[in-house]
This record gives sequence, structure tokens and C-alpha cells, in this order.
Amino acid sequence: MEKRDYYEVLGVPRDCDADTLKRAYRKLALKYHPDRNPGDPEAEERFKEVSEAYSVLSDPEKRARYDRMGHAAFGAADGAGFHDFGDLGRFTDLFNDLFGDIFGTRGGARRGRGRAQRGADLRYNLEIDLADVLHGREVRLEIPKMRPCSTCQGSGVRPGSRPELCARCHGSGQMVFQQGFFRISRPCDLCGGVGEVVRDRCRDCRGSGRVESQQTVRVRIPPGVDTGARLRLPGEGEAGVAGGPSGDLYVVISVRPHPLFEREGPDLHCEIPVPFVTAALGGEIEVPTLEGKVTMRIPEGTQSGTELRLRGQGVPTLRSPARGDQVVHIFVEVPTRLTEHQRKLLEEFGRATGTDVSPRHRSFLEKLKDLFG
Repeated sequence: MEKRDYYEVLGVPRDCDADTLKRAYRKLALKYHPDRNPGDPEAEERFKEVSEAYSVLSDPEKRARYDRMGHAAFGAADGAGFHDFGDLGRFTDLFNDLFGDIFGTRGGARRGRGRAQRGADLRYNLEIDLADVLHGREVRLEIPKMRPCSTCQGSGVRPGSRPELCARCHGSGQMVFQQGFFRISRPCDLCGGVGEVVRDRCRDCRGSGRVESQQTVRVRIPPGVDTGARLRLPGEGEAGVAGGPSGDLYVVISVRPHPLFEREGPDLHCEIPVPFVTAALGGEIEVPTLEGKVTMRIPEGTQSGTELRLRGQGVPTLRSPARGDQVVHIFVEVPTRLTEHQRKLLEEFGRATGTDVSPRHRSFLEKLKDLFG
């Protein structure tokens, strides 16, 4: 019987790429796989044909030879039949790579994986104050989680007994099936692939090896943390199943907004109102910081929007213990309630000063004159 063209077998054009080739093979191999067509010799032959075609076309060197010479490129010594995979193991590896998640054979035939399983990771959202960022702090967290059962020591088996070897898979956790030339393994449906069967379960944990609990965990918050930072505490997550290792605890930090300060990296920003007389004549004002009040000198003629810096009064970062600055944004406050006497004094002041003491106002007037004449 004359062999069909390999490209025709897979239903792909001759210039198709490797991904297209693999998708076509996957679709046809699933369709004609012996497990899905038990006792169907035609499907088995089609599966062999599809596998043979893919074994050649998936190999760049063999594909090039086939493109030049067709089936004549492979003689009896290196025929392109199913045995061209080299051996059954090679084909099994390929099949597992493509279909392992569907037929339960990912990674090849597996031995029993044991009952122990790693516990789940936990997340705890922790809010801290901006002051905590300065020097860090230690907090105590109450974490609800699964801990190992003290009755069975996490095994899930009633004290005095132990798991039995699975009678169906004999402890391997796998059942091996032979379909003609093809051999695959599946997880044992009796023991679930663990190789053991627990007949006498612990009554306190019902065989899981874990019980619910509330546990206190101490966490050290390092200086310089910011919102979104994650602290990992290995082994502080939920206990594993049947004596498996515990998961991890991730503490996710959120810094509460501060009524006075806004943070930008290591720098803190705050707005300070200054009486217009102090801004005009200069003087000293009290400025709050995270560590208390400090005195700041206001230069004569300070305008609204002026930024003054307090060096080293910001916060550190996780990368450096050096602190940033505190940026003080000056807001010159104009009085809103004047007595009659105060009003007269200001009016007299206004008549006496003109524009000589207001350079920005004078510059603005000059620009208006140039613009409008």
C-alpha cells in the first residue's frame, strides 16, 4: 500500500512552521488516540500514520530530506515508520509534552508521589503609620490558619495505625495500560496516585493532618517600607497536608495617609501658612516633623510657593538608611478680618510703597504695557 504524503496526512501546507505542525498533530493524535477509540483498528492505523508523519516533519533535518526526495529519502535502514522515534521512550516523552495534562502523564510515567503536600501560602494586609516608616517596628499578628494536627502529628492517620499500601497499584501510584504498541500510565483511581490508602483516619483532623487554629506571628517592619511592599515569612503559611512542609506568609504593607505630610520617595512634603508680615519682614516659624517641631528661618520677602528644605528630615528607603529631606511649601496667608485701625494702616502702607517693593507686580505691569500699549 502506497504511503500518503506526510503533509497531506497532517493537513498542513508544505511551508508551515513548527507551531502549526504541532497544533495539527495534537488535534489528530487526540482524535485517533487508542484510549479514545478502544478496539478500533482503523483509528489505531491512523494514529500510527499521524505519528509517523510528525516524527519526520518535526525534525528539521529529516524534513529537509523528505522535501527533496519524498518517502524515498528513508530506506529500510532508517525507515520513517513509527520506530523512527528511536524507541518508545522518545515517543512517550513527546506525547507527554503535548498531552500530559489531558491523559495524566505529564513528565512520563510517575511513581507514587506520597501523601505529603505543601501547605498554601497566606496573605495578610497590614496598615502602618507614616511614623513607623522612620525607624520600623515590630508587630504581632493574629493569623487564622491550618496547623498540623497534634493528635496524629500531621499524618492524618489514627494513632496506633498507619497507611496501607494500595492493593491496586502496589504503591506506585500509577496504573499502566497497553494499547497495541502504545503504553501509558495514569494515576491510580483507588489511591488518587499517592500509592497509599488510609483506612483508619484520625478523628480530630478527619485524615487531613491539619486543624484550624489562631496563631500569633511576630513581624519586624523594616525602616523605609512603602505601600505595596511584601514581607515574606517562610514556613508561616498553612501547614502541609499529611506532614508536608508549611507554606509561606506574605505581609503586604499599606501606609496610612498622613494629615500633614505627603511622601515622594524618601522626601516628605508639607504646606505651612505664613503670616504676610512675617513673609515680608522675615522671621522664624515652627515647622512640624515626624520627630517633633523645629524652628525654621523665613527669609525677608518670601513669596507663596517658595520651597524651603529641612535636610535629613524625610524618611529612609529600603535600599538606604540615609533619610531624605522635608520640603516645606510656603503659603503666604493674607488676613481676612481687619479692624478699622488695621485697615487704615494697610491703606497707608499701600500708598507709601507703590511698586518699588513689589518687583513681580512691577514686571507684570510692564508686560501689560508692552502688550496693549
